[in-house]
Amino acid sequence: MPEQNTIVDVANLSRSFGSQEALADVSLSVPRGGVFGLVGENGAGKSTLIKHILGLWRAERGTVRVFGLDPVSDPVPVLGRIGYLSEQPDLPEWMRVRELMRYTQAFYPRWDESYANSMCEQFGLNSGARIRTLSKGHRAKLALLAAQAHRPDLLLLDEPSAGLDPIVRNDILAAIIRTVADEGRTVFFSSHLLEEVERVSDHIAMLHEGKLVLCGPLDEIKAQHRLVTLQFETPQRTPPFIPGALSVSGAGREWTIVSHRAQGAPPNAVQPGSRIVDERVPSLNDIFVAHAPQVQFHA
Repeated sequence: MPEQNTIVDVANLSRSFGSQEALADVSLSVPRGGVFGLVGENGAGKSTLIKHILGLWRAERGTVRVFGLDPVSDPVPVLGRIGYLSEQPDLPEWMRVRELMRYTQAFYPRWDESYANSMCEQFGLNSGARIRTLSKGHRAKLALLAAQAHRPDLLLLDEPSAGLDPIVRNDILAAIIRTVADEGRTVFFSSHLLEEVERVSDHIAMLHEGKLVLCGPLDEIKAQHRLVTLQFETPQRTPPFIPGALSVSGAGREWTIVSHRAQGAPPNAVQPGSRIVDERVPSLNDIFVAHAPQVQFHA
Protein backbone atom coordinates (compact mmCIF):
# COMPACT_ATOMS: atom_id res chain seq x y z
CA MET A 1 0.00 0.00 0.00
CA PRO A 2 1.57 3.35 -1.00
CA GLU A 3 2.32 5.72 1.88
CA GLN A 4 -0.06 8.65 2.26
CA ASN A 5 1.02 12.10 3.46
CA THR A 6 -2.41 12.42 5.08
CA ILE A 7 -3.31 9.79 7.68
CA VAL A 8 -6.90 10.91 8.31
CA ASP A 9 -9.07 12.90 5.91
CA VAL A 10 -12.50 14.06 7.10
CA ALA A 11 -14.65 15.96 4.60
CA ASN A 12 -17.96 17.72 5.39
CA LEU A 13 -18.80 15.26 8.17
CA SER A 14 -22.15 15.82 9.92
CA ARG A 15 -23.87 13.72 12.56
CA SER A 16 -27.09 14.27 14.51
CA PHE A 17 -28.74 12.48 17.41
CA GLY A 18 -32.40 13.35 17.13
CA SER A 19 -32.60 17.14 17.07
CA GLN A 20 -29.07 17.50 18.51
CA GLU A 21 -26.37 18.13 15.90
CA ALA A 22 -23.17 16.55 17.27
CA LEU A 23 -20.99 17.38 14.24
CA ALA A 24 -21.76 20.09 11.72
CA ASP A 25 -19.96 19.96 8.36
CA VAL A 26 -16.54 19.19 9.87
CA SER A 27 -13.55 18.95 7.52
CA LEU A 28 -9.96 18.35 8.63
CA SER A 29 -6.81 16.47 7.60
CA VAL A 30 -4.30 14.82 9.92
CA PRO A 31 -0.78 14.88 8.41
CA ARG A 32 1.65 11.99 8.80
CA GLY A 33 3.96 12.30 11.80
CA GLY A 34 3.66 14.52 14.86
CA VAL A 35 0.82 15.09 17.28
CA PHE A 36 -2.57 16.37 16.11
CA GLY A 37 -4.54 17.81 19.03
CA LEU A 38 -8.34 17.96 19.06
CA VAL A 39 -9.67 20.37 21.67
CA GLY A 40 -13.08 21.45 22.87
CA GLU A 41 -15.27 21.45 25.93
CA ASN A 42 -17.04 18.29 27.08
CA GLY A 43 -19.85 17.59 24.61
CA ALA A 44 -18.19 19.50 21.76
CA GLY A 45 -18.16 16.43 19.49
CA LYS A 46 -14.62 15.12 20.03
CA SER A 47 -15.57 11.53 20.91
CA THR A 48 -18.16 11.48 18.15
CA LEU A 49 -15.47 12.36 15.61
CA ILE A 50 -13.13 9.68 16.96
CA LYS A 51 -15.85 7.03 16.72
CA HIS A 52 -16.19 7.88 13.01
CA ILE A 53 -12.41 7.61 12.53
CA LEU A 54 -12.51 4.17 14.17
CA GLY A 55 -15.36 3.12 11.88
CA LEU A 56 -17.73 2.53 14.78
CA TRP A 57 -20.25 4.92 13.21
CA ARG A 58 -21.02 5.44 9.55
CA ALA A 59 -21.07 9.03 8.34
CA GLU A 60 -24.58 10.40 7.90
CA ARG A 61 -23.23 13.11 5.62
CA GLY A 62 -19.70 13.59 4.37
CA THR A 63 -16.79 11.14 4.23
CA VAL A 64 -14.07 9.75 6.49
CA ARG A 65 -10.88 8.16 5.15
CA VAL A 66 -8.10 6.64 7.24
CA PHE A 67 -4.93 5.55 5.39
CA GLY A 68 -6.96 6.30 2.26
CA LEU A 69 -9.61 3.70 3.21
CA ASP A 70 -13.16 3.83 4.51
CA PRO A 71 -12.90 2.55 8.12
CA VAL A 72 -16.48 1.22 7.97
CA SER A 73 -16.06 -0.73 4.72
CA ASP A 74 -12.43 -1.80 5.36
CA PRO A 75 -12.12 -2.22 9.14
CA VAL A 76 -9.41 -4.90 9.19
CA PRO A 77 -6.64 -3.05 7.29
CA VAL A 78 -7.54 0.20 9.09
CA LEU A 79 -7.86 -1.02 12.68
CA GLY A 80 -4.76 -3.19 12.35
CA ARG A 81 -2.73 0.00 12.02
CA ILE A 82 -4.46 1.92 14.85
CA GLY A 83 -3.83 1.96 18.59
CA TYR A 84 -6.72 3.31 20.66
CA LEU A 85 -6.91 4.55 24.25
CA SER A 86 -10.17 5.85 25.68
CA GLU A 87 -10.89 7.88 28.80
CA GLN A 88 -12.16 4.77 30.59
CA PRO A 89 -10.32 1.75 29.15
CA ASP A 90 -12.24 -1.49 29.50
CA LEU A 91 -9.69 -3.96 30.89
CA PRO A 92 -10.48 -7.54 32.06
CA GLU A 93 -9.99 -7.19 35.80
CA TRP A 94 -9.47 -10.90 36.42
CA MET A 95 -6.36 -11.01 34.21
CA ARG A 96 -2.81 -10.39 35.32
CA VAL A 97 -0.75 -7.71 33.56
CA ARG A 98 1.38 -10.28 31.71
CA GLU A 99 -1.75 -12.19 30.64
CA LEU A 100 -3.30 -9.09 29.12
CA MET A 101 -0.07 -8.43 27.23
CA ARG A 102 -0.05 -11.98 25.80
CA TYR A 103 -3.75 -11.78 24.99
CA THR A 104 -3.41 -8.46 23.16
CA GLN A 105 -0.30 -9.66 21.32
CA ALA A 106 -2.35 -12.38 19.62
CA PHE A 107 -4.33 -9.73 17.69
CA TYR A 108 -1.34 -7.84 16.29
CA PRO A 109 1.33 -9.50 14.12
CA ARG A 110 3.50 -6.40 14.59
CA TRP A 111 3.47 -6.65 18.39
CA ASP A 112 6.93 -5.83 19.77
CA GLU A 113 7.42 -7.91 22.90
CA SER A 114 10.68 -6.21 23.82
CA TYR A 115 9.04 -2.80 23.49
CA ALA A 116 6.07 -3.92 25.59
CA ASN A 117 8.34 -5.22 28.35
CA SER A 118 10.32 -1.98 28.26
CA MET A 119 7.15 0.10 28.70
CA CYS A 120 5.98 -2.22 31.49
CA GLU A 121 9.20 -1.50 33.37
CA GLN A 122 9.12 2.22 32.49
CA PHE A 123 5.55 2.55 33.81
CA GLY A 124 6.37 0.68 37.03
CA LEU A 125 3.86 -2.10 36.29
CA ASN A 126 4.11 -5.41 38.13
CA SER A 127 3.62 -8.03 35.40
CA GLY A 128 2.22 -10.51 37.94
CA ALA A 129 -0.36 -8.14 39.43
CA ARG A 130 -4.05 -8.66 38.73
CA ILE A 131 -5.62 -5.74 36.91
CA ARG A 132 -8.31 -5.30 39.57
CA THR A 133 -5.59 -4.42 42.11
CA LEU A 134 -4.07 -1.63 39.98
CA SER A 135 -4.59 2.05 40.70
CA LYS A 136 -6.41 4.21 38.16
CA GLY A 137 -3.09 5.63 37.02
CA HIS A 138 -1.50 2.21 36.51
CA ARG A 139 -4.57 1.03 34.61
CA ALA A 140 -4.24 4.01 32.27
CA LYS A 141 -0.55 3.20 31.71
CA LEU A 142 -1.35 -0.46 31.04
CA ALA A 143 -4.03 0.54 28.53
CA LEU A 144 -1.53 2.83 26.78
CA LEU A 145 0.99 -0.02 26.65
CA ALA A 146 -1.62 -2.29 25.05
CA ALA A 147 -2.54 0.43 22.56
CA GLN A 148 0.94 1.12 21.28
CA ALA A 149 3.13 -1.98 21.80
CA HIS A 150 2.29 -3.07 18.24
CA ARG A 151 3.77 0.24 17.06
CA PRO A 152 0.61 1.49 15.30
CA ASP A 153 0.87 4.01 12.49
CA LEU A 154 -1.89 6.02 14.20
CA LEU A 155 -2.33 6.28 17.96
CA LEU A 156 -5.81 7.57 18.87
CA LEU A 157 -6.12 9.02 22.37
CA ASP A 158 -9.57 10.08 23.57
CA GLU A 159 -9.21 12.07 26.82
CA PRO A 160 -6.41 9.73 27.99
CA SER A 161 -5.47 11.70 31.09
CA ALA A 162 -8.90 12.78 32.34
CA GLY A 163 -9.23 12.20 36.08
CA LEU A 164 -5.55 11.28 36.58
CA ASP A 165 -3.15 13.00 38.92
CA PRO A 166 -0.52 15.36 37.43
CA ILE A 167 2.38 12.90 37.79
CA VAL A 168 0.58 10.16 35.85
CA ARG A 169 -0.53 12.70 33.22
CA ASN A 170 3.08 13.77 32.76
CA ASP A 171 4.21 10.15 32.37
CA ILE A 172 1.57 9.52 29.70
CA LEU A 173 2.35 12.74 27.81
CA ALA A 174 6.08 11.96 27.92
CA ALA A 175 5.40 8.53 26.42
CA ILE A 176 3.34 10.15 23.65
CA ILE A 177 6.14 12.60 22.85
CA ARG A 178 8.72 9.80 22.66
CA THR A 179 6.45 7.83 20.36
CA VAL A 180 6.54 10.65 17.85
CA ALA A 181 10.10 11.89 18.34
CA ASP A 182 11.70 8.46 18.20
CA GLU A 183 9.65 6.81 15.48
CA GLY A 184 7.85 9.47 13.46
CA ARG A 185 4.43 7.93 13.97
CA THR A 186 1.18 9.90 14.21
CA VAL A 187 -0.78 10.69 17.37
CA PHE A 188 -4.35 12.02 17.37
CA PHE A 189 -4.85 13.44 20.85
CA SER A 190 -8.32 14.57 22.00
CA SER A 191 -8.71 16.46 25.26
CA HIS A 192 -10.56 19.30 26.97
CA LEU A 193 -7.33 20.05 28.89
CA LEU A 194 -6.00 22.69 26.55
CA GLU A 195 -2.70 23.19 28.41
CA GLU A 196 -1.77 19.55 27.77
CA VAL A 197 -2.70 19.70 24.11
CA GLU A 198 -0.69 22.89 23.68
CA ARG A 199 2.33 21.24 25.30
CA VAL A 200 2.56 18.27 22.91
CA SER A 201 0.73 19.16 19.67
CA ASP A 202 2.09 20.26 16.30
CA HIS A 203 -1.35 20.76 14.71
CA ILE A 204 -4.67 21.43 16.39
CA ALA A 205 -8.36 21.44 15.56
CA MET A 206 -10.84 23.24 17.79
CA LEU A 207 -14.47 22.09 18.11
CA HIS A 208 -17.27 24.03 19.77
CA GLU A 209 -20.83 22.68 19.80
CA GLY A 210 -19.98 20.34 16.91
CA LYS A 211 -18.54 23.09 14.72
CA LEU A 212 -14.92 23.39 13.64
CA VAL A 213 -13.69 26.75 14.94
CA LEU A 214 -9.99 26.59 14.02
CA CYS A 215 -7.69 24.08 12.35
CA GLY A 216 -4.02 24.25 11.40
CA PRO A 217 -0.44 24.22 12.70
CA LEU A 218 -0.44 25.32 16.35
CA ASP A 219 2.39 27.83 15.93
CA GLU A 220 0.59 29.51 13.03
CA ILE A 221 -2.72 29.71 14.88
CA LYS A 222 -1.07 31.26 17.94
CA ALA A 223 0.92 33.71 15.80
CA GLN A 224 -2.31 34.88 14.13
CA HIS A 225 -3.71 36.08 17.47
CA ARG A 226 -2.62 38.58 20.08
CA LEU A 227 -3.62 39.36 23.64
CA VAL A 228 -3.51 43.04 24.63
CA THR A 229 -4.18 44.58 28.03
CA LEU A 230 -5.37 48.20 27.99
CA GLN A 231 -5.29 50.57 30.93
CA PHE A 232 -7.65 53.57 30.88
CA GLU A 233 -7.19 56.94 32.57
CA THR A 234 -10.65 56.64 34.11
CA PRO A 235 -12.72 53.53 35.01
CA GLN A 236 -14.97 52.23 32.23
CA ARG A 237 -18.51 51.33 33.23
CA THR A 238 -19.03 49.12 30.19
CA PRO A 239 -16.60 47.03 28.10
CA PRO A 240 -14.80 49.17 25.51
CA PHE A 241 -15.83 48.60 21.91
CA ILE A 242 -12.81 47.32 19.95
CA PRO A 243 -13.58 46.77 16.24
CA GLY A 244 -12.92 43.14 15.29
CA ALA A 245 -12.07 41.98 18.83
CA LEU A 246 -12.80 38.30 19.50
CA SER A 247 -13.26 38.89 23.23
CA VAL A 248 -13.07 41.75 25.72
CA SER A 249 -12.84 41.07 29.46
CA GLY A 250 -11.98 43.06 32.56
CA ALA A 251 -13.40 45.84 34.72
CA GLY A 252 -12.78 49.42 35.69
CA ARG A 253 -9.55 50.80 34.31
CA GLU A 254 -8.04 47.55 32.95
CA TRP A 255 -9.38 45.46 30.08
CA THR A 256 -7.95 42.54 28.11
CA ILE A 257 -8.62 42.02 24.40
CA VAL A 258 -7.96 38.94 22.31
CA SER A 259 -7.90 39.78 18.63
CA HIS A 260 -6.60 38.61 15.27
CA ARG A 261 -3.30 40.13 14.17
CA ALA A 262 -4.73 40.92 10.73
CA GLN A 263 -7.04 43.55 12.22
CA GLY A 264 -4.55 46.38 11.78
CA ALA A 265 -4.67 49.27 14.28
CA PRO A 266 -3.85 48.45 17.93
CA PRO A 267 -6.78 48.73 20.38
CA ASN A 268 -5.49 51.90 22.08
CA ALA A 269 -5.52 53.68 18.70
CA VAL A 270 -9.31 53.43 18.66
CA GLN A 271 -9.72 54.00 22.41
CA PRO A 272 -8.65 57.55 23.40
CA GLY A 273 -7.44 57.79 26.97
CA SER A 274 -5.99 54.27 27.04
CA ARG A 275 -2.53 52.76 26.81
CA ILE A 276 -1.20 49.25 26.20
CA VAL A 277 0.36 47.81 29.36
CA ASP A 278 0.85 44.25 28.06
CA GLU A 279 0.90 42.62 24.63
CA ARG A 280 1.75 38.99 23.92
CA VAL A 281 0.88 35.83 22.03
CA PRO A 282 -2.15 34.28 23.77
CA SER A 283 -2.27 30.72 25.04
CA LEU A 284 -4.40 28.10 23.34
CA ASN A 285 -6.86 28.45 26.23
CA ASP A 286 -7.08 32.23 25.65
CA ILE A 287 -7.76 31.65 21.96
CA PHE A 288 -10.41 29.00 22.58
CA VAL A 289 -12.28 31.09 25.16
CA ALA A 290 -12.19 34.04 22.75
CA HIS A 291 -13.59 32.05 19.81
CA ALA A 292 -16.18 29.89 21.57
CA PRO A 293 -18.66 32.69 22.40
CA GLN A 294 -18.52 33.82 18.75
CA VAL A 295 -19.61 30.38 17.58
CA GLN A 296 -22.35 30.26 20.21
CA PHE A 297 -23.60 33.71 19.20
CA HIS A 298 -23.82 32.85 15.50
CA ALA A 299 -25.31 29.36 15.99
